[in-house]
Amino acid sequence: MDIKDINSKLSRATPQDIIIWALSIAKKPVITTNFRPYESTILHAVTKEKEDIKVIWCDTGYNTPQTYKHAEELKEILGLNIYLYVPKQTVAHRNVTLGLPSLEDPKHAIFTDQVKLEPFRRAMKEHQPDVWFTNLRKGQTAFRDNIDVVSLSKDGIVKVSPFYHYSDEDLDHYLLEHNLPNEIKYFDPTKQLANRECGLHI
Repeated sequence: MDIKDINSKLSRATPQDIIIWALSIAKKPVITTNFRPYESTILHAVTKEKEDIKVIWCDTGYNTPQTYKHAEELKEILGLNIYLYVPKQTVAHRNVTLGLPSLEDPKHAIFTDQVKLEPFRRAMKEHQPDVWFTNLRKGQTAFRDNIDVVSLSKDGIVKVSPFYHYSDEDLDHYLLEHNLPNEIKYFDPTKQLANRECGLHI
């Protein structure tokens, strides 16, 4: 698969066209979500084309009440086919054994693996997708600035970011056009900084 050529051909495509193209080559597509801000855009766009697509939610257990309410609302509105994955250790137990390490703490890598990476590996091993929809966008982090609309994960999965070139303003317009809710009170304990990668996409 020539990723550079594919991105060149999709450079002027709409998110919906990108999704249709990706589904045309997919046998076992999935979409991942954490119900962070603007996730309703990609969930709506992808399920519009494939209602029963598997939606993988790796819940760290540290989400805000607002995020959990938002997740329930979107599940109802969009009829999401959710597959939930959670860490093997509860937050209460981890608070005693590990706590919430700062970014500078060597234990932060262990924490990140426990609450995000291990559940994600478990999900991917179970579903074995060939196409993975995600809502990465240019301008979010230095790493994401260089991946483009279509990229390959380290495991060779075709990763598709239909809204890669969209700004927040573009997404706001999409939300308004389709009467979709948004939620901004989101917390990722593995990143703590908005422009930091957690390791899931690298």
